[in-house]
Amino acid sequence: MLTKTVITGLLALAAVAWAQPPAGGRGWMGRPPGPGGGFLGAEPGRPGRVVTNAPYTADMVTETTRALPDGNRIHQTVTSRFYRDSEGRTRREQSLKGLRGISSDASQRQLVVINDPVAGVNYSLDPASRTGTRFTIVEAAGQAHMRPQQPGQRRAADQATAAPRMRPARNPENIKTEALGRQTIEGVAADGTRTTVTIPADQMGNEQPMQIVNETWYSPDLQTMVLSKRTDPFSGDTVTRLTNISRSEPPRSLFEAPADFKITERAGRGRGPVQ
Repeated sequence: MLTKTVITGLLALAAVAWAQPPAGGRGWMGRPPGPGGGFLGAEPGRPGRVVTNAPYTADMVTETTRALPDGNRIHQTVTSRFYRDSEGRTRREQSLKGLRGISSDASQRQLVVINDPVAGVNYSLDPASRTGTRFTIVEAAGQAHMRPQQPGQRRAADQATAAPRMRPARNPENIKTEALGRQTIEGVAADGTRTTVTIPADQMGNEQPMQIVNETWYSPDLQTMVLSKRTDPFSGDTVTRLTNISRSEPPRSLFEAPADFKITERAGRGRGPVQ
């Protein structure tokens, strides 16, 4: 059973996650969103960025497969629904299925996270209890405002695929990046990049060299990843893809808290309104 304490904690975490400053252009491959992680954050592909004039709606599916030493395999799938309007507002709906510590009878419940950079507020909503948190963003001293980006604009920091967070693999000689060209995925054009990080033998007590491979497909039109694949000897294989992509403008009402929800007000540092 999902307790009030658990749901309150998840709502608070969601609000805090939205309030964090930009992640330096890191895509979802910086930390692949597997079961039990990633859903509280921001938009797939470019956390912290505000993208305007590129609306879309899509399902985000993450599949994680891990082989155990005894030959057993763990396979989990997490699906969420994502919306973005022309002004950069976003909405993410995700069930609790796959989250650690959540019982099977509660796994069908859903959380909704809304980011409104225009008004400078975020919402974390629990549709089952008709409650939520309104998180008003207060700009930190000396922190620059996040300006919206138009389709086709990409900062230099976004050009390269981020390497995995593995300190032993920071040596540039152990990192190989290759362009995979362009292909159409789910009806949109996407540019592919593959980054291979090699961990030499004995660097972490490993008898043989190990490789972590990230393959990402980025849509310049949507300014987001539409497909990513990660092969990691530590965490297994993770594939994240956008499906059922629609380029239509989502209804404005999706980015507002329903009038009958009981909303708790909070404030904290983070992204401010779009300037």
